[in-house]
Amino acid sequence: MGIITAVPNRILVTGGAGFIGSHTVRALVDSGERVRVLDSLRPPVHPPGRRPDLPDEVEFIEGSVDDRAALRAALADIDVVYHLAAYQDYLTDFSTFYAINTVSTALIYELALAEKLPLRRVILAATQAEYGEGPYRCPTDGTVYPAPRADAQLAEHRWEPACPRCGGTISPIPAREDVVHPHSPYAMSKRAAEECALTLGDRYGIPTAALRYSIVQGPGQSFRNAYSGALRAFTVQALHGRRPLVYEDGQQIRDFVWIGDVVAANLLMLHHPAVPTGSFNVGGDREVRVLDVARMVSAAIGTDLEPDVPGIYRVGDTRHIRSDVTRLRELGWRPTATQEDMVAAYVGWARAQPDMADTSIVAVRRMRELGVLRQAATR
Repeated sequence: MGIITAVPNRILVTGGAGFIGSHTVRALVDSGERVRVLDSLRPPVHPPGRRPDLPDEVEFIEGSVDDRAALRAALADIDVVYHLAAYQDYLTDFSTFYAINTVSTALIYELALAEKLPLRRVILAATQAEYGEGPYRCPTDGTVYPAPRADAQLAEHRWEPACPRCGGTISPIPAREDVVHPHSPYAMSKRAAEECALTLGDRYGIPTAALRYSIVQGPGQSFRNAYSGALRAFTVQALHGRRPLVYEDGQQIRDFVWIGDVVAANLLMLHHPAVPTGSFNVGGDREVRVLDVARMVSAAIGTDLEPDVPGIYRVGDTRHIRSDVTRLRELGWRPTATQEDMVAAYVGWARAQPDMADTSIVAVRRMRELGVLRQAATR
């Protein structure tokens, strides 16, 4: 049976003041659950001195998920954990990814056992990034999984991966949950967290589900984190009169998912009568070219700014990725928003923000200094 009781569930949402977390918290409160949030309010996503915008009935604890005492206090008398807290950027502080994303996950199960906590369910935020390049179809060799593209290849504007067996042309296909090839620090740390959660959950009788979100879009996605999020970056740039900066040639395939659909998947994991466990893709079930997203942003804003495509590439980026959401659809879930709807909703929200600064200039400069962003050879 699903986690549905005569009395409200006592739910902890880590990272509950963040983008996905705050939307999930509001939906849980609306469904009658008792919710506690643990969030460190870490910059740059959260500006200093500003309290999170959460429903009044939510109990809020400020603290980090890698702090044993803070996490122990947050877990007291909790039935269900949504572990959504995460660290994500493209900088080179590699250990931080593991401290926040992986160690905190292990700590939840460690505390549950050591303190004999009444924990009955864990729902973990995983990521599409775990697939790396994901699967491709080769006319000769069938399904193949290319390695990350070499810097020398990208420096020559050769953006497309080749078949790792015959070297021929390959075409991307949707990624199912069974094979992962993470190659960024963020993806590796999240993969480690997912393996930890699913293994310990199964071993110690705490039903656990991991939701591999595609790139989530919607109002409330912070424009202060300038290191990730194409829609965020394009919107900020265009609203400040700058051409949206597109990496590589803009023909990368991405899979964007609406925040409302992510929240629906989160709540489905709590209320479905089968108590689903294991890994589930949560995606938009469509493929979109990055260049097209940049143009949608300009159209939504009402400008004629053409994207800027100067041949810059980001080390470790995936060329193409789209998730297969069949497994989640079989539970009754489906994506609802079009890409145009998502762009319009975010642009409308961003326009209304009084403190929306153009953080992308500093971010691009910083990533260049660290060698994360590089310029392909001049043709």
